[in-house]
Amino acid sequence: MMARSSQRRAVTWAVLGAVVLTAGVIAILITSIGSEANPNGAASPSQPAGATKSTSPSPSPRSTVVDASVVESGWVPEPVTRDADAYARAALSAAGTFDTQKSTYEDWITYLGSWFTPDTRYSSETDRQTELEAAKLELRQSVVLPEDDWISLDGERGRVSSAVAGEVQFVPAPQDTSGDMTIGTADVTVTYTRSDGGSGEVTYDESARLSVQVLCGPDTVPAPSSSQRRGDCKVVRFLAEPVEP
Repeated sequence: MMARSSQRRAVTWAVLGAVVLTAGVIAILITSIGSEANPNGAASPSQPAGATKSTSPSPSPRSTVVDASVVESGWVPEPVTRDADAYARAALSAAGTFDTQKSTYEDWITYLGSWFTPDTRYSSETDRQTELEAAKLELRQSVVLPEDDWISLDGERGRVSSAVAGEVQFVPAPQDTSGDMTIGTADVTVTYTRSDGGSGEVTYDESARLSVQVLCGPDTVPAPSSSQRRGDCKVVRFLAEPVEP
């Protein structure tokens, strides 16, 4: 009986040994396969070890103005927008904002000219260019402060700032079939600051009513080297007399 019991125990231990050996072999195979598939260590299936996530660079946001640095010259920055109301307000303010101590008259006039775009109601490029130059001349001669007054202000360390007071009223531009061109008219408060003859300054306000013709459509010509795009608003003309709705 004892011999048979010993035989049964020997068989049992043999079976258990075979199971342990088999499990060990399986574990070695799994480890080997895993090492070959991932020699650098553990990693998720979707992210191999040593790999870095690839992300697309975010596009740089467009600037909200053509050139923010013009404030250093005492001017109003031209906005980058397709909102006719916001653009007209800025344009009407720019036509009466300057500092005689920070820029020359010619520099200021040239800067205001950079707001302009050709009048698309004219079909030929020659006519458009002719009207553009006429609009810039009208700005100098009939809209903004005359050069003699600038010189007088310069002698008194003068500066001027303008702001639209109230709403801008719009009417369609005559003979514009696109619907992209409007004339905005508003009251503008013009604030003069000049030397009082001593160490102080004197400030006073004047009122004016001005009109600006604005194009916000696909045919606008953006300012060079700026974030403006075709379709953004531009000035077609500052009018010598206000256009009432």
